[in-house]
Parts: sequence; structure tokens; C-alpha cells
Amino acid sequence: MLIVLILPTASAASESDYPRILDHPWGHSPITVYVNNKNVPPHYSPSYYIQVQKALNYWEKGGNGKLEYTPVFKLVDSEKADIRIRWVENLQKDQGAPSGVAGATTPFIVNGRFVRVDIALGVGTYQWGKWVPYSDTAMLAIAEHELGHALGLNHSNDKQDIMYPTNEQINNINPLFLGKYGAFLRFVIYLGLAIFVFFSVSWLLSRKK
Repeated sequence: MLIVLILPTASAASESDYPRILDHPWGHSPITVYVNNKNVPPHYSPSYYIQVQKALNYWEKGGNGKLEYTPVFKLVDSEKADIRIRWVENLQKDQGAPSGVAGATTPFIVNGRFVRVDIALGVGTYQWGKWVPYSDTAMLAIAEHELGHALGLNHSNDKQDIMYPTNEQINNINPLFLGKYGAFLRFVIYLGLAIFVFFSVSWLLSRKK
């Protein structure tokens, strides 16, 4: 029986009870990885492939320290690989993903083991009505996060953890508006616009009088 697992947001967990999809999802080593660089979206950057390689290396060296095994990866040029990675222009438009989602991981499970994992990585998002591609730093964080799912980890409630649902490293497209103080800055801008509109309307009304 084939099961497609949808990844929910996990609740808080202690060090000994870290949220996992499976403790030991792969019954073999190495884990083969296929990165589809043949069919890529218009805003794809060749440097994204390097970030995926770095993300694989991150987990081979221990990652966030929450795995109960040490993964070994092997890059292959075959769609029959254990993990298949592809890029899409926009996850919201192409796959109907919720706003703000930058990557999607779908594991296929049989008898308590992963038989295949499909990963889709977005290459950018719309910001203030303009398309903005992800930086290499953002792509690295996205790839590390999604590979964490492919290795059996679920979402963490620790904001410093790479498995937190919205890692701040992903929000570096425009640090001014999407960073730590982004919400406050947007509020100030909206407030300023509201005041400007108010005084403009008041001035027009006074002229008519």
C-alpha cells in the first residue's frame, strides 16, 4: 500500500522527542539524489545547484544534530533516484502552495520506509507586485530545510532550527521589509500613506469650500 504523506506543522518537542516523520526512513546507504537541471524555470540560476550540494554536505556533517543516523548521499543522473529535486518558478502559482512557502517535500512511504521523496524548490516570489528571485543564501536554507524532511525530520517550533517552518534566512530577498522589523516598517509605511491621503483629501475639500 502506497502512502503519500503530507507534512503538517509539528507541535513543540523536547530534545529527546524531536518531531520526526520517521526515525530511520531509509533502509539503505548511500541515498541517491537526482537534481533536475534540464527542465528549469526562466528565473533559475545555475548557482542554485551549488546550494543543493552544500545542503547535502550540511546534513552529511550532522545538520541540526537531530538525526538518529548519519546520511550519505550520492548524486546520480537518473530519475529513479531516492530523492528527486526540481525547481519551479513559483510554488503558489504552479502547485497551489500557501503564501510564503518556498519548498515542498513529498515522501512516498511503504512499510515504514521512504521509497522515494520528491522535492520542489521555488526560485523566487512576488514582492510588492514585482518578481524577485531567491538569493543563494535563501536557496541554501530552503534546500537544507526540505532535505531535512527527506531525511525524516518534521517541523520544529524552535525559530533557530533549520526545520522551523519559516526560516529567517529565506526572508533575505529584501531584509528591510521581510526581516526582523519588516512588519513594523510596513506598518509605518501604511500609516504614512493613510496620513498622506487624509491630508490630501482635506486639502481638496478646503479648496472646494
